[in-house]
Amino acid sequence: MKTKSLIVKRKVKKRFTINDPKIKKVYSVFKKITFKKIKKNNFALAVSGGSDSLCLAFLGKFYETELKNTMKVLIVDHGLRKESHVEALKVKKILKSKKIESKVLKWKGKIPKSNIQLKARNIRFSLISNYCKKNNIKFLFTAHHMDDQIENFFIRLFRGSGLTGLSSMTESFDYNNNLKIIRPLLNFKKEDLQYITKLYFNTYIDDPSNADEKYLRIRIRKYRKKMENDGLNSDKIIKTVNNLISANNALKFYKKKALSKHVYFLSNKKCLINKKIFLDEASEIIFKSFSDILSLIANTYYPPRSKKVLDLINRVKKTNFTKSTLGGCIIEKKDGFISISRELKVRKKV
Repeated sequence: MKTKSLIVKRKVKKRFTINDPKIKKVYSVFKKITFKKIKKNNFALAVSGGSDSLCLAFLGKFYETELKNTMKVLIVDHGLRKESHVEALKVKKILKSKKIESKVLKWKGKIPKSNIQLKARNIRFSLISNYCKKNNIKFLFTAHHMDDQIENFFIRLFRGSGLTGLSSMTESFDYNNNLKIIRPLLNFKKEDLQYITKLYFNTYIDDPSNADEKYLRIRIRKYRKKMENDGLNSDKIIKTVNNLISANNALKFYKKKALSKHVYFLSNKKCLINKKIFLDEASEIIFKSFSDILSLIANTYYPPRSKKVLDLINRVKKTNFTKSTLGGCIIEKKDGFISISRELKVRKKV
């Protein structure tokens, strides 16, 4: 039986107005964070058509109008499902109904068959990153919110992640040397954003994977409801996450010092790491350095899983290590240095 995406519609009698106290509260926080990060610079939004990203499009449009800068709304047609192209066009139509122009970026490469969600995310951000680089856009906004933060925390907890993984969703981070990703909605629950979308657009795309329990994220949503009934509410979880983020920020400070001391970037596709890093730095700093470098060199949204990075580090330390691959990178040992370069993808001739 084929699963189809449905447009979810709600009849709303109340007319949209910026005077609505809920909308004013969300926009006030959005504007404060946005202005602090980008001021009047141009920016892009990643929009999927869900209630969260359509809310982001509304907030971005209001900011663009107020600050007189330029916003680019980007929709990715990843081709993972037959409905993907139709969905992308529907999202474009929804946005256009509110005079918000958008561009569909279509993936033309190989469709992943395993680890689909992670690979789809990397495809999405690779397409968006390339577009932003070509159009000289330095800032990309995503619609991640408080519920995403909590779900992400539990996913990492299930996988046995360390401090870095458990505190991975920060307000902003450098995706690569050309693009900074900003998450201005982490202080708000999904229901807050959904309220704005229903009121303004009166419609959004419902992703069918949101009901598929083969994905850990969906199962975690059910666990959360049970935990909330036992007293573990969102505020308590967010407090824990924020404490972890604070500790992680301290480690980032020392990781940055370690990178400047031991790492030499020859280009955005290759770097050299002095082997002295293993003698001079703590294990957590080494781990964070390798994770960030692998992600940066491979140009991926997330680094490889913690277990794989730790295994790589342990192998690199051994005298008989010569060469390995991980996360789209080639790792080699040469003359007292560890070379990490982007793995070239060989395209098959059709």
